[in-house]
Amino acid sequence: MTSTQTQRKTPTPDAALAKLGLTTDLDLLHHYPKQHQVIHRRKLADLQPGETVITMGRVVRHSIKDAKGGQLIVQTWVIRDKTGRHRLVCTQFHKARLPYTSAQWRQQQGQTYAQGQLVTVTGPVHHDSYVGGLTIKGDVVPIRPKSISTIPKRVLNPVYRLSKGLDMQTLQGRIREALQRTPLHDPIPAKFRQRHHLMELSEALAHIHFPPDDGQLEAARRRLVFDEFFYLQMALLLRRGQVPQRVKPQNLSRSLVERFKANLPFALTGAQRCTLSQILDDLTQTFPMNRLVQGDVGSGKTVVAVAACLAVIEQGHQAALMVPTETLAQQHYAKVKAWLEPLGLKTALLTGHTSTKERRILLSELWLGRIHLMVGTHALSSTAVQYADLGLVVIDEQHRFGVKQRNALLKKGPNPHLLSLTATPIPRTLALAMHQDMDVSLIDELPPGRLPIVTQVLTQDQSHQIHRLLDSQLAQGFQAYVVLPLVKDTDNSEMRSVETALDTYQRAFPEYQVGMLHGQMSSAAQTEALEAFRTGQTDILIATSVIEVGVDVPNATVMVVEQAERFGLAQLHQLRGRVGRSDHPSYCILVDGAETAASAERLQVLVQHQDGFTIAEADLKLRGAGDVLGHKQAGVPKFALADLMRDQALLKLAHTAARSAVNQGARLKGWNRMVTEAQRREHLEKALRHTHLN
Repeated sequence: MTSTQTQRKTPTPDAALAKLGLTTDLDLLHHYPKQHQVIHRRKLADLQPGETVITMGRVVRHSIKDAKGGQLIVQTWVIRDKTGRHRLVCTQFHKARLPYTSAQWRQQQGQTYAQGQLVTVTGPVHHDSYVGGLTIKGDVVPIRPKSISTIPKRVLNPVYRLSKGLDMQTLQGRIREALQRTPLHDPIPAKFRQRHHLMELSEALAHIHFPPDDGQLEAARRRLVFDEFFYLQMALLLRRGQVPQRVKPQNLSRSLVERFKANLPFALTGAQRCTLSQILDDLTQTFPMNRLVQGDVGSGKTVVAVAACLAVIEQGHQAALMVPTETLAQQHYAKVKAWLEPLGLKTALLTGHTSTKERRILLSELWLGRIHLMVGTHALSSTAVQYADLGLVVIDEQHRFGVKQRNALLKKGPNPHLLSLTATPIPRTLALAMHQDMDVSLIDELPPGRLPIVTQVLTQDQSHQIHRLLDSQLAQGFQAYVVLPLVKDTDNSEMRSVETALDTYQRAFPEYQVGMLHGQMSSAAQTEALEAFRTGQTDILIATSVIEVGVDVPNATVMVVEQAERFGLAQLHQLRGRVGRSDHPSYCILVDGAETAASAERLQVLVQHQDGFTIAEADLKLRGAGDVLGHKQAGVPKFALADLMRDQALLKLAHTAARSAVNQGARLKGWNRMVTEAQRREHLEKALRHTHLN
């Protein structure tokens, strides 16, 4: 291969920067170091292999040579200290491309590093037997004798993410140049910065890249983390402001809601009553409701949502309840129908497997307004489904639906209210970052009589204990779940599958009926398997995590999760919530297939805690926000510097500041710059794209 061919295939620094998305000076300034390497100043006499240092000496020899048939250029310096006794060889390797291949560059380097020139050298120290001493492959910078006193004793050297064709020295140089030539106007008013001890923006950017000391680095990070939170919060609040107002407020008659509550065989908890009151208040406002109801497993979110539907139905509107799975849709339909029939209201079910004939009838009745509450899967948002007057959309397990599905359903009515439900515990910190555009209600109280679920972690060789527990519970007429991560065995996995476990449990418990349920079964087969378990025909249900959400069988008292380390803590908490739904003692056995210290630590969180939000916070600490819910699935924001656990105080400060800024709007000094910065960060643009009324 020729030198010319090599040059063609090697990206230029500009192309390499573009690959990282760094095309402007602002991009460079916001390409933060992934870490800062601590470098100590050392004399040549004190150098030790293995440490990274900044040292100083005079050039005694400098050379530039071609290597590897002209594909590589090797630049070498030999320096000595003032005693002349201690020697260091410094090396840099350059790919054969401009400017390194030009005669002008070589001549320039020869003049810069003439014999006797004082230089600093920065990099890791190695012992090289070939050169017979210590070497450093790093930066060599010429200095003047007067500058010696300015060389710091300790340097925090920025380390960046790179791409092919870009080296650390080049990137650092480009960032230095961007800092020098980019005028920065701080959108955050000086008074606010002073009150909250926030560093000025240009100073923060300079010090995050090239900090003079640890204190300045931390102050710079604090300011830039605040900015990440502030502009996200601001964008979400502005997104909320895009909701158009109604012509007039709604006057609610709550008689239907009161009749519904009177018919229930139980009283609502205090948390349910509080949440319902908040929702009913929302329904009287001049703008559509956009509320998220978080409730732990079994806290009674559905009954609150149905009460909200009744308030809207009484005003002459229709309601839609969309759920993520057909199994859950059928379960909700059966429950809601039983609640609404005594009130003279019609409920219907629509899923992807509704027959063509039945679908045609349902759509006609829906369009004529004869169906008051439609329950279904994402089929509710399909083009053919038209409502007479859709007034409220309820979305259960809202994070399981894409933006398009939610928007499609919301566009089927004139500014319908939106009520989102989730039983997936979202850490309070994460909820603040994700849902600033929504009102959030918390149902944190379980119905009376519910007992804590006895939770235990066992190893795979303790199956006899599991069988003993199952024998005891099954003999009393109760039922059990066994959950596994795989449907079928695979050659490259040691994990047991549902199909293998089915055979094992059938042989271990021949006197009982053992069933199977997983997502690869047909919809009809899934429905049949779940109905058999719900009616007591099946005693043990071997399943995947398809049963994680919404399955309600009060007679089930045992949950066994094999290879429990394969599931997230929040998911395990959801699975555990399938039992403990009556006043009978219930049990959850987590089988640790990994048997490592890390897996034991994670699973012990469930042993120690029953509260889903406490568990979610622990999951956030152990795995990070992206892994707890998934960036794409749940809209978890990605931050360059911020850490949701470490920076909670800053998040709260940014939350308050953003509310204040948006309330003042154009009256606030720097408002336009703030909006521009939010748009530059793409928070605002993305938020507006995703708003349900966009």
